[in-house]
This record gives sequence, structure tokens and C-alpha cells, in this order.
Amino acid sequence: MKKAIRIIFRTVIIIFVLMNVIIAFHGYKFTHFGNEVKKAEGGTKQLTTTDKIKTIFFGVESTRPGDLVMPSQKYETVYLQSNVKLECWSLKADSAKGTVIIFHGYRGSKSDMIDRSDEFLKLGYNTLLVDFMGSGGSEGSSTTIGYKEAEEVKTCYDYVASKGEKNIYLFGTSMGAVAIMKAENDYRLKATGLILECPFGTMYKTVSVRMKAMGVNPVPVAGMIMFWGGLESGFWPFSHNPEEYAKAIKLPTLLMWGEQDKRVSRAETDAIYANLPGPKTLKTFPLCGHQDYIPQYHDLWVNDVHFFLQTSSGAIVDRID
Repeated sequence: MKKAIRIIFRTVIIIFVLMNVIIAFHGYKFTHFGNEVKKAEGGTKQLTTTDKIKTIFFGVESTRPGDLVMPSQKYETVYLQSNVKLECWSLKADSAKGTVIIFHGYRGSKSDMIDRSDEFLKLGYNTLLVDFMGSGGSEGSSTTIGYKEAEEVKTCYDYVASKGEKNIYLFGTSMGAVAIMKAENDYRLKATGLILECPFGTMYKTVSVRMKAMGVNPVPVAGMIMFWGGLESGFWPFSHNPEEYAKAIKLPTLLMWGEQDKRVSRAETDAIYANLPGPKTLKTFPLCGHQDYIPQYHDLWVNDVHFFLQTSSGAIVDRID
């Protein structure tokens, strides 16, 4: 009987260790990019059976997001020293009304944001497109899904403000929106307003959704991936909570969400919106998922953004720090 108990105990320990080793691989792949630079093309549906088995045991291999498209307008490449060295593109509008700093999403780069930049330029605003760490021309090979990237948001804001710009907007999609929210929570930036596309509610929720998309039960895998990914990348993901960050955001905010979004729920969006104490607007796009809204809703997106830019400039509330 004792021998049987020892065998069972050892088996459980072995399974526990192996499971954590596998999860540690997944956590690392979730927060780190490979050396190959190309556009990451998603989905296990495109993988062979062998690739799927490798993915199960070793995680999803993420290529480094590259800047494969350059702006059609004249631009200047700017390098800023933050927690890593960042590469940015600065584009100027004629008789600019202000500057919009633009931040991309997870597994993205600044070249993904050129169409947004084009629209802001047409509306008369300078733009600064930013590669977060691990993406495009910036240093590093890791991502913290908006956690450490918040410091990079502050660096870019400080740079634009140091040039004498008084009318600064922060625009971000998905992870970029989350990084902006954390930066405002941590640093109380004095931007004119925020434009946030589809930020997730909590780190746990967004990891759980990705697990479900792979056909994996998120309990307890999502929490284990967060633990190992955070440990390997030097941050505590369980405290990464945009729904809480929203409570500190008193700046005018335009929140945007696609009604077919499978990665960010309506409940998460509503929670963020409800927690915003300052002037706020929520706009949704019925046929869009977790994606760029401009191709399907160009005129609506431009009109919503233009109205927000026109009306938010005088709506900054007094800060209580």
C-alpha cells in the first residue's frame, strides 16, 4: 500500500513538473518574439499536425513584428531612449492643430498604424508613430502586453511636450490602448485627450480568450501562463487591470469597440467605460471584430474622431493629484 502511494505521489509530482515546464514555454513564447522579422500571421488553423503538436508542448512561435510598409508622406525617423531604445516616425501636417501619438497593438508595429496616421494628418494633426519594445525598429525581443510599455508612452509624451506642443492626443489600439491607460494611471499625463480602440479589461481575461481560441480550457492554464510569462519578463501580470486604470483617467476619452470582437467582450468595454470619471464617449462598430475599423467604417470612424478632436480641447478637467 505504501509503495502504491509513493508511486502515485511521484507520478503526480512528475506530471506537475512537466506541466509547469510546458506552461513556462508557452509563457515565454507569449511574451517574447523570435529573431525572424516578418508579419506574424496568426492561427493554429494554418498549421500542420506536427506544428500543432509542437505548439501544444512548446507554445506559439511569434515572429518579430516588422515595419513592412513605410508612410507615403515625408517622415522623419526619431529615436527615443525609454526602458529600451524606441524607433518612431514623425509626420507633419500643414498648419498643425496639435499632435497625435499613435501606439500599435500586440504582435503589431507602427507600420500597422499608417492608415490612422493618414486620417489624423488630413484632419490637420501631426503624428508620431511608435514601435513598442520588441517590435519594428525598437530594441528588445519581449512584450509585457502594455505593462512596461506604459513607460514608453510617457517617454513619447514627454518628447512631444518638450518640443513645445500643448495639444497632445494619445491614440492606441488594443495593447496600445492599455499601455496608454496604464501610463495615465501611473504618471498622470497632461494630454488633451485619449482615443482608445478595444482595450481589454484585465490581463487574465485576454489570456483566457486566447486559450479558448486554441481549444484549451483557461482554468488553470491562463493563470499559469501569466505567472511564468510575468516571471520570465519581469512584471506581475495579475495586477495588469485596465478596468481599474480607467478609474484614474479624468481626461476626455473616446472609447471604440467592434461589436463582433471575440477577444474583448462587451462586458469588459462597458466596465472600462463605466469606470472613466472624466468626459467620455463610447462608439461601437456593428460589423467589426478585434481589428482596424477604418476599412469597413472609414467615414464613421473619421467623423467620430473628428468630432472628438473638435470638442475635447476645452474639456480638460482640473487634476487632483
